[in-house]
Amino acid sequence: MAKAKAKKRAKAWTTAKRKSVAGARVKTKARSPHKQKFTVSHHREEDFKDGGLRSHATYRDLGISAATHGMVHAHVIRHVRPAAHEGAGKLHYHDVQFQMIYVLKGWLTTEFEGEGAITMREGTCWLQPPRIVHAVREYSDDCELLEIILPAEFETVTLE
Repeated sequence: MAKAKAKKRAKAWTTAKRKSVAGARVKTKARSPHKQKFTVSHHREEDFKDGGLRSHATYRDLGISAATHGMVHAHVIRHVRPAAHEGAGKLHYHDVQFQMIYVLKGWLTTEFEGEGAITMREGTCWLQPPRIVHAVREYSDDCELLEIILPAEFETVTLE
């Protein structure tokens, strides 16, 4: 009985959505070459793993890369080792099309080519243009970032 009601509600919602979309004159410019899959990633401490780009951090993959067939990657970065740890503080750039970072917790100071050192605190969001040279200089013990990157697979070039 409950499944039948849920199906009926889902069908009614889909029908209503189609009617509202059909009446609107909306054109989308960008289309993904692959159908994207619905995905949900709930927070679990055991999902934070070593082995990411930065040796001083752990990463929680949010499942977006698989859901978008490699079009987009999203993960939470948790800085867990001192900033002086191997890999931290080196000048580098990422060969990406898009990179956005949002500070979830704590703070982070990064030096950017042409911008100097900037401290980002909880709630700060920034866009790193493709191939901008930068280096993480320091961060708080509780620093956590959300990073969204296109494409999911990209090259990082270390300069020093």
